[in-house]
Amino acid sequence: MTEAERIAIEHACARLVALYANLNDEARWDDVASLYAPDGSMTRPTAPDEPIVGREAIAAAFKARPARKTRHICSNVVIDALSPTEAKGVSAMALFTPDAPPKLGSFHDDFVLMDGRWLFARRRGSLSF
Repeated sequence: MTEAERIAIEHACARLVALYANLNDEARWDDVASLYAPDGSMTRPTAPDEPIVGREAIAAAFKARPARKTRHICSNVVIDALSPTEAKGVSAMALFTPDAPPKLGSFHDDFVLMDGRWLFARRRGSLSF
């Protein structure tokens, strides 16, 4: 892998992290789910031991939640390209809602390149406080 390829992978995956937050805040659940590999898995920061597997199940889990206004802020995004088709990453997350104190946590991500598109293979959330 060349330096340019590594940088391109890291940029694409960091963009995926930010896009996830923006689509989540817009309640675009099908679009959020489309950011995962077909057999991708997600664990919410509030339920880190309860993985949700597959795009359809991820979309359904989001749609089952009561509507709410949110703002996710992601920072400290560090992506490591492992190969031309795999990467890992970690990011800090702050969740703001109008009716609750902010939640702070992180995501640990596994990324995969499928059909020319970077996707989440696994997204594991956790809360720090």
